[in-house]
Amino acid sequence: MDDQNTFATAIRKTGLVACGALAREILAIQKQLAPDLFDVRFLPAGLHNKPSEIPAAVDAVLADMSTTCSQLLVGYGDCGTAGRLDQVLEKYNASRIEGAHCYAFYLGLEQFNQLQDNEPGTFYLTDFLVRQFDTLVFKPLGLDRHPELLEAYFGNYTRLVYLAQSEDHALVEKAEDAAARLGLRFEHKKTQFGLLGDFLKGAA
Repeated sequence: MDDQNTFATAIRKTGLVACGALAREILAIQKQLAPDLFDVRFLPAGLHNKPSEIPAAVDAVLADMSTTCSQLLVGYGDCGTAGRLDQVLEKYNASRIEGAHCYAFYLGLEQFNQLQDNEPGTFYLTDFLVRQFDTLVFKPLGLDRHPELLEAYFGNYTRLVYLAQSEDHALVEKAEDAAARLGLRFEHKKTQFGLLGDFLKGAA
């Protein structure tokens, strides 16, 4: 009987495979809802540097989760996969957050499109990217070693917009510093969890 109860509990869980860049926010939302509701698996945030590998990585996790979860969710936008991630989702009847990327679903699709249309030369940071600015942006682009590359990479950008999920003054200061290092005008917008929160609350 205990084995049957354990299986019944597992089968009712919601499986969620998500980008590691969303881990802090997803765990915070999960804590607000029901800690035992989701079976959460995070994939390395570095996959965004190789978006062609995201669909296969998500596929492998969904295949495993599909045997124990009654509902499958994916914490990614399209994220540069050109629709191939959605093809994987169709295999498992899984759902993902609306939007092309986390900037859009944090801010809201309409608001993001308006912001981007008003000033296409915009570079975006989230809480995660502010924390990892040096390791994921500045150093991988070689700007620490070759500052002369700054114009080649960011010459067409005019501003840096920090989409903040938290109320952390230290992160605001880091984002301002990042903008100064890139030679961009700084803007700060508070998004909190945006559509990510709605997505998980709707599943719950």
